[in-house]
Amino acid sequence: MLNFLPAPILYVLNTTLVILSTIVFATLIIIGGLVKLILPGQTLNNLMSHWLTELMRGWAITNGLILKLTCKLEWKVTGDTELSRQSWYLVVSNHLSGFDIAALCYVFRHRIPMLKFFLKRSLIYVPFLGLGCWALNMPFMRRHTPAQIKKNPNLKGKDMESTRKACEHFKHLPTSIMNFVEGSRYEAKKHQRQNSPYQYLLKPKAGGIAFALATLGSQFDKMLDVTLIYPDSAPDILAAILRGEVTQVQVHIRSMPAPKIDAQRYLEEASYRAEFQQWLNKLWAEKDALIAERLRESSLEQKVYPEVKSQSA
Repeated sequence: MLNFLPAPILYVLNTTLVILSTIVFATLIIIGGLVKLILPGQTLNNLMSHWLTELMRGWAITNGLILKLTCKLEWKVTGDTELSRQSWYLVVSNHLSGFDIAALCYVFRHRIPMLKFFLKRSLIYVPFLGLGCWALNMPFMRRHTPAQIKKNPNLKGKDMESTRKACEHFKHLPTSIMNFVEGSRYEAKKHQRQNSPYQYLLKPKAGGIAFALATLGSQFDKMLDVTLIYPDSAPDILAAILRGEVTQVQVHIRSMPAPKIDAQRYLEEASYRAEFQQWLNKLWAEKDALIAERLRESSLEQKVYPEVKSQSA
């Protein structure tokens, strides 16, 4: 354990090791993507996809080992932890930092299939990044704006249909689709600007999760509602972790049936969309209450929500 080193040295050491790890695994994934491009047949393609996904799992494990070497960090995982790597999941979570993706990949590395993220289709044309994401079977989605649909009504419903086709290979490989429902990371200024009704969360956005549910339909076995808490971190969570200043990461997992979404009704009926938004708001209110309870129970000094804490004191 190297956690006795000064914070500035730990920051440089952790940053260097994580960057090197990311470069190594990303390079292997890109090379694998080039091989995957020329492989004939769906069977070989699926086999290569499996190997590439294991490289992503290796990246998550390596990051965890780096932090175990340099930091005194406890991973406190609670809730429904008995899951399966042979099942299909929709995973939703609150979003606090640039560390969240690495944290979730590490926590779920042996519990469920590696996480996939819906990506903007334009990213597929970004050199190296696009190939790597394609090799990992990340679904690329094309979202038409309301203005574009109004100008050309034939575009209505095309987004879901094109994404459904992009996700067809998920029928053959167990998959976990990840969605940060708030749309961006929590910041006190964003929280205040939104006039969020939640104490520790931004407002949830229903569009992304509804899109995933409508696209993949009944393919999901379960939905996992994940709550991330960094009880003693500074507001800049990623930097605080790299400096070795965070001693605990809490991850609470709640498993529930995946809601059913009628794609046609969601597109056409405002009342149907409002009903789904209300369901999501209730889920977020329960998550907010859980965070409040966990922070009250923790003996660690809470610094992520200083403004909120002073208002509620």
